[in-house]
Amino acid sequence: MINRIQPGKRMSQAVTHNGIAYLAGQVADTPSASLQDQTREVLKKIDGLLAAAGTSKSKLLTIQVLLSNIADFAAMNEVYDAWIDPANPATRACYEARLADPNLRVEIIAVAAI
Repeated sequence: MINRIQPGKRMSQAVTHNGIAYLAGQVADTPSASLQDQTREVLKKIDGLLAAAGTSKSKLLTIQVLLSNIADFAAMNEVYDAWIDPANPATRACYEARLADPNLRVEIIAVAAI
């Protein structure tokens, strides 16, 4: 069974299938915020989507972090490291990418077991 969470015209924010939750890239709703505040906002959205899918960050399998400027790596990690479940860290890739809005500084994609 496929379950679409917060479906929209273009995409769903998350889709579950066969015990896996696939989250769309999450960005801050406040692009004028600092990198740390954008990261906090994105991680809060991920927590909400994971809960809606019936899972949590302790079951994350993989994370992709896109930064508009790789120089923000350490600042993003300060927030990320405080959020991630240290007993159950996911695999992770982090890279620089041009994001849809030039004011966005971070986008995070996640996949979790249910």
